[in-house]
Amino acid sequence: MVCGQENASVFVSGEGGYHTYRIPALIASDAGTLLAFCEGRKTSPSDAGDIDLLLKRSTDNGVTWSEQQVVYEEGGDAKITIGNPCPVAGAEGVVHLLFTRDNARVFYVASRDDGATWSTPREITAVFAGFDFPWTRVGTGPGHGLRLSSGRLLVPLWLNERTGQNYRSAVLYSDDDGVSWQAGGLLGPEVADTNECMAVELPGGAVYLNMRAQKAPFRVVAGSTDRGETWSVPVPDQGLPGPVCQASVLRVGGRVFFANPTGPGRTNLAIKMSDDGAQTWRQLEMLHEGPSAYSDLALSPDGNLLCLYEGGTNKPYEAIRISRIALRE
Repeated sequence: MVCGQENASVFVSGEGGYHTYRIPALIASDAGTLLAFCEGRKTSPSDAGDIDLLLKRSTDNGVTWSEQQVVYEEGGDAKITIGNPCPVAGAEGVVHLLFTRDNARVFYVASRDDGATWSTPREITAVFAGFDFPWTRVGTGPGHGLRLSSGRLLVPLWLNERTGQNYRSAVLYSDDDGVSWQAGGLLGPEVADTNECMAVELPGGAVYLNMRAQKAPFRVVAGSTDRGETWSVPVPDQGLPGPVCQASVLRVGGRVFFANPTGPGRTNLAIKMSDDGAQTWRQLEMLHEGPSAYSDLALSPDGNLLCLYEGGTNKPYEAIRISRIALRE
């Protein structure tokens, strides 16, 4: 078991048969189990190679964690990249999970026992023909997706036209609890090269999308009033500066929380809060001083805010760690 107190390591690079652990995703199931996903990179920190999709589970609010399990791998030692986990806590205890193979194909699995076992992967790449964009690479998430108040499952993603290094953010959705998936709204090109993104549903039902942009010193945001089928023009949020890096966002009641490295570069991961629908932000605290990068936020069953993130002393990818933040009115 792994101790899970504040800022404790959940996955440590070099342990458990993997060179590097990256790309964290975290959700709490309806039954109260925390599920921490990541990519296990067998032989190097590279984004491509022999990479497996891994999971650890906690049934005590993140104090202890199970041994890591392989959700999906392919080809043994073959250089097949399985990654970009995007889990969604669904209705009646079902956990939905989308992931990619070699950033070229997208698969769906589900668990009905809080992540202990998973369904046979089902390919849904054909759905991406619904996007009016000549993509050659795709990534789901990374980080958690949403179950909207309407019951719709919403999965943020990015598309990339390799020849022009052209990126666009987008979403998939399902209105039948994962049985089928549809292409949702494709973000406009008004801000160049938006990609890794995460969403929250605001009070009243509007959906807020927060995006990385490859060439912008700020996060980029957009909104939807039709549950992700169309989006407003994306604009930079100058209240959310930071390096080019993934970030995470979560709504808890009337507040929205945001976590990202504050810089310089991928260092100094901090958490911010908005109490006006993600219009303005104030920093709450520094979660990790020093090298840090990707993250995901979740609310633990006992009411604490959790941040699963990449962090280390000399490099951001030394471990995937978890931080617990007590919420107060």
